[in-house]
Amino acid sequence: MDRLTDLQHKQKAPLLSDGRSSLLPDDPHWELAQRVVAGPHFARSPLLSKFLLFVVAETLEGRADEITEHQIGVQVFDRPADYRTLEDNIVRNYARQLRKRLAEHFAGEGSAEPVRIDIPVGGYVPVFLQAEEQGVEQEHDAQVSVQAPAHASPEPKPAPAQSKWRSKFLAVLTAAVYSAALVALTWYAATHTRAPQSPPEPAQALWAALFSGPANSYVVPSDAGFNLLEDLARRPVLLAEYIEGSYQEMPLGGVDAHSAADLRSQQLVPFVDLQIAAALSHLKEDNPQRVFIRFPRDLRLDDLKSANAVIIGSPGSNPWAAIAEANANFRIVDRPGMEGAAIINMKPQPGEASSYASHWNEPAHETFALIEFLPNLSGNGHLLVLEGLDVAGTQAAAEMLLHPSAIAPILKRAMRADGSLHYFEVLLRSTSIESNATGTQVIASRIY
Repeated sequence: MDRLTDLQHKQKAPLLSDGRSSLLPDDPHWELAQRVVAGPHFARSPLLSKFLLFVVAETLEGRADEITEHQIGVQVFDRPADYRTLEDNIVRNYARQLRKRLAEHFAGEGSAEPVRIDIPVGGYVPVFLQAEEQGVEQEHDAQVSVQAPAHASPEPKPAPAQSKWRSKFLAVLTAAVYSAALVALTWYAATHTRAPQSPPEPAQALWAALFSGPANSYVVPSDAGFNLLEDLARRPVLLAEYIEGSYQEMPLGGVDAHSAADLRSQQLVPFVDLQIAAALSHLKEDNPQRVFIRFPRDLRLDDLKSANAVIIGSPGSNPWAAIAEANANFRIVDRPGMEGAAIINMKPQPGEASSYASHWNEPAHETFALIEFLPNLSGNGHLLVLEGLDVAGTQAAAEMLLHPSAIAPILKRAMRADGSLHYFEVLLRSTSIESNATGTQVIASRIY
């Protein structure tokens, strides 16, 4: 048996993704990592275990400076060598889960360990920290050893009267502890066993429908370069043109060849869309194994037949929004010459206008936005579209959902008896001040 096989046999640890094995059979930190992944918080997550063992092995073998998000994606999650971390956030998602599981392990199963493993936020290199309890205990012992002279005699035994008093005190203390424990157990049983669980918040049902099922889910931000191409060409581009790429041949008056090439090739995303995507990734319903960020030029029609999607932006900046709008009541249309846009109300109800437009070229102005929860192309999944007449409108739509107190009445109306949601549309009005939304209100809705 060669050394590599022998080490694997001794450690009972799987090979790392590139066929290497840690050559650290006697390192206590490696043995600690082995105990962690054998614990209940990692036993059912082979990818989290593989992640932890990989970064620990790399660190202990002197390659901590080589640990990068890209390397982890390739070695742990079997991503191709040319994959782009900006488009695929699987490592960042799993890193959050890994930090959480480590904290849970050392708070429970591993609480007696003298050393704990931590992965500080902002990187992926593990550190090994002395347990706080041990540090306090060592400090106390050091103080005692300094204060007590070497020749100090043992503490004298208590007198019989003292011993009798202490026995009574311990008996009273034991009874008090027992009574407190009994009260605590009674309270726990009353609050956790007998009390009915409160129903889930309506917003939780929405995120569960989008992110918690067996199908993949895509978060699709806007294509800022495409939006600029439309503005320079002074005409809107249809989804069919976007899919086939013919829009890239549009003449761009007054733009040099280098800048035009950048707009046609680079993946430019508005900062607001990145904020929305980051907020979605922090939802507890987010599943890093199923939820992916997909740049709109890389999305395919078939993706919206078999998956869920969150589409950020209007058809002018994200042409895929036009798919969801095809059968919707509220639709965003561009004005001639790309001079702003308006929301068309296909079937106005009493008190509603037939269209809603904003004075987009003023620093402070009224703007409008849509939240649309609709079926995907095959009817077996869901599409959520967050779109506005401008950047502030899109921001308003996302903030309304991510801080859902104002929209909760509509979500409650949309909730079925089984906890799932009817499809719905919501029209919002907001004020844009220097492209930031404020004072957002619901002004119309449809529930199907």
